[in-house]
Amino acid sequence: MNRHYEDLLSQVNMLEVFKARRVVEQRLKPTHMTYYKRLSDELGTHMYVKHENHLPTNSFKVRGAVNFMAHVSEDIRKRGVILSTRGNHGLAVAWAAQEQGIFCNVVVPVDNNPEINATILSYGAQLIEHGSDFYETQDYCEELAESTGMYYLRQGNEPHLINGIATMGLEIFEEVPDVDVIIMPIGGGTGCAALAKVMEGINPRVELIGVQAERMPSFYESWRQKKKVTVPGAATIAEGLAARSVFEIPFMILKDRITDIVLLTEDELLEGVRLALRYTQNLAEVAGAASLAAAFKIKDKLAGKKAVTVMTGGNLDLSRLSQAVS
Repeated sequence: MNRHYEDLLSQVNMLEVFKARRVVEQRLKPTHMTYYKRLSDELGTHMYVKHENHLPTNSFKVRGAVNFMAHVSEDIRKRGVILSTRGNHGLAVAWAAQEQGIFCNVVVPVDNNPEINATILSYGAQLIEHGSDFYETQDYCEELAESTGMYYLRQGNEPHLINGIATMGLEIFEEVPDVDVIIMPIGGGTGCAALAKVMEGINPRVELIGVQAERMPSFYESWRQKKKVTVPGAATIAEGLAARSVFEIPFMILKDRITDIVLLTEDELLEGVRLALRYTQNLAEVAGAASLAAAFKIKDKLAGKKAVTVMTGGNLDLSRLSQAVS
């Protein structure tokens, strides 16, 4: 294991998660954990939904951004931060940076969702469009960080981000202490890894089931081959799951902890949005509804269990919504 990542991994632990909670709860209220009777009857299980889509910026990632911004050095405050994103990471950091009065520069691909771009700008961040996909954007962001001196905030390998996101797991266990299964989408793996750390500290017997787009099975292949794998680029309607590789720290945490991975087709991913509307009356982005779609796909495995699906985000653009409801 690379010593650098070993050192970062050591900073992701339950003590730091509890410290993060003291920070996060000053800015964010706990999200709703809702038991849905009709949904439970349909699935033959006791089904709860953790509504991270109700947070400011409509995504779980704001938890990590709030925690990170509370720990920045004076040097970073002076230089500002820069990051690459397709959406929720950029929204979260821009929102939290504005709260702290820290300059934030967000780099997005040229075809990025214009609604996301407009919201990032509304939070006072500077926006740069560059690259055809997230990976070209990421490379350009690294160049800019080196040339400008801004702090490059890497969403998957920053301990304060992961510890902040992990506060979601504390809330889950407080609301449903006897949970059997938690289902969580995986893009770069940060959210799922944060949950895994909490499960490891509170109840390692709980099953953790990840969800990925069939067209972007980066973590699934890494898990199957027992090494970090980068998959070819492909288009998927679940932008939050469009990661060609998992981040290093999340992979280290998840590779021996995750129970199973559910791969969803494009039709199944879109069906998740309809399921969220039908059973919870919530608007979820495609990646945000993936865990609900996965629950229906593996309903036989969930029978009789107490399960939590995490609705990770609600930033759904109008064209996807029209596609789903049509």
